[in-house]
Amino acid sequence: MPADGLPDFYAVSPAEQAERLTALARRALQRWPGAYADLKLVKHRENAVFSATRDDGRRIALRVHRHAYHSDEALRSELAWIGALADHGLQVPPVLPPAHGDLFTHVDCEGVPEPRQVDMLGWVEGVPIGSVEDGLQLDEADPVGLFRDIGALAAQLHQQAAAWSRPADFRRHAWDEDGLIGPQPFWGRFLDLPLLTASQRRLLETARDRAALDLADYGKAPSRYGLIHADFAPENLLRNERGLVLIDFDDCGYGWHMFELATVLFLRFGEGRYSAYVEAMFAGYDQVRRLPDADRRSLPLFLFLRGTTYLGWIQTRYETEFARELAPSFIGRVCDVAAAYLDGGA
Repeated sequence: MPADGLPDFYAVSPAEQAERLTALARRALQRWPGAYADLKLVKHRENAVFSATRDDGRRIALRVHRHAYHSDEALRSELAWIGALADHGLQVPPVLPPAHGDLFTHVDCEGVPEPRQVDMLGWVEGVPIGSVEDGLQLDEADPVGLFRDIGALAAQLHQQAAAWSRPADFRRHAWDEDGLIGPQPFWGRFLDLPLLTASQRRLLETARDRAALDLADYGKAPSRYGLIHADFAPENLLRNERGLVLIDFDDCGYGWHMFELATVLFLRFGEGRYSAYVEAMFAGYDQVRRLPDADRRSLPLFLFLRGTTYLGWIQTRYETEFARELAPSFIGRVCDVAAAYLDGGA
């Protein structure tokens, strides 16, 4: 039993954890100018994200970060990049610093064992383009249009990152060969997932070994490797009257540009219109920033690499109901992607 007399935070139910984090969020709001009402938990998966309304009518998003995922330097770097992207004209949430002048604050609260990093972002209106569980919501009149728009958005992001003079203390993790298929991948050891059969594990091991060689050949030229969002998942792409909004930079870091594009395409792999989606995304990217043929040909490699991150994520959270529900379909999809990659990228 912790010193405060409450059951251990990590042993209680998700509902009890959410209640304690709500108390922490309420305390955190005192660090920002203004008064806040209607505090509501919006999402509790990695971070706990709350919405609230300031006394001037502005809606905000308050993020209570999971413990020890990012250092203070890394979180400060994430928020600095979001601000730079907003200045560049991309639709991203505005960063709202607390009263003391830093970009975020640390808050402790009874029942939560560690002080948590907390930041505030302005709420950006928009409707998610889909979900990881249910896929993308496509316009029947123009089913490939969304992919053109996503490709253009990714190119704008990469273009800004390539030209941006980062602060001297900028720190983010890397989605490089070690972060993806090294001994300790950033999102977890995907080959340790209990549900994998022996044949599936052999297939993924073979694809991993091939990917290590291909990544070494592909290299990290600045034209194909740099700062990326790294999680163009449907929940992180909103649509409003102005176009696409990009949210949740929690996983942003250094990586290959094609890894960015593979995130969206992974969820549609094997569908009848898949080739049309690929071409539409490449066309959208080309409207802003030319995508060389060698990068286009690397898509099967990065589809496989994207898939390994999902299996790693599930493996490290296999005790949760959400991860167990996702596991069977994602294992099947990743194995299909791995087989196609080894087959020559069909």
